[in-house]
Amino acid sequence: MTQQEIDEKFMRLALSEARKAQAQGEVPIGAVVVADGAIVGRGHNLVETLDDPTAHAEMQALTAAASTLGGKYLQKCTLYVTVEPCIMCAGAIGWAQIARVVWGADDPKRGYRCYSEQVFHPKTTTASGILAEDCSALIKEFFAALRA
Repeated sequence: MTQQEIDEKFMRLALSEARKAQAQGEVPIGAVVVADGAIVGRGHNLVETLDDPTAHAEMQALTAAASTLGGKYLQKCTLYVTVEPCIMCAGAIGWAQIARVVWGADDPKRGYRCYSEQVFHPKTTTASGILAEDCSALIKEFFAALRA
């Protein structure tokens, strides 16, 4: 498999997590953490369900991965998330020392890059635009339904 095919495979799983959030009335964002080709953490937004502003998909996935792997540093992991992380999640990703962050849709209003591009660990690499149309469509449909 090419890197593009691998990224698309795991982004589809993050989209599946996002659909779980949508089914619960949450903003449909999903995330998975992968180590050595296997999912070690997954999560979706639970902000409304838990009445917790920190219960973002990335935070849920990072916590699950740290629990699975038995440590707070996730240096050999890749995080796949359907939407560009916010500054809070980017900070947590930086503290976890994630090796690679891959997202689908950019978030020009609340994404971490609105504030700083220097949030992640210096060795962290990023990729964006993976299944961007699918990721973006899910968010747009959700907010359009809220406004209807």
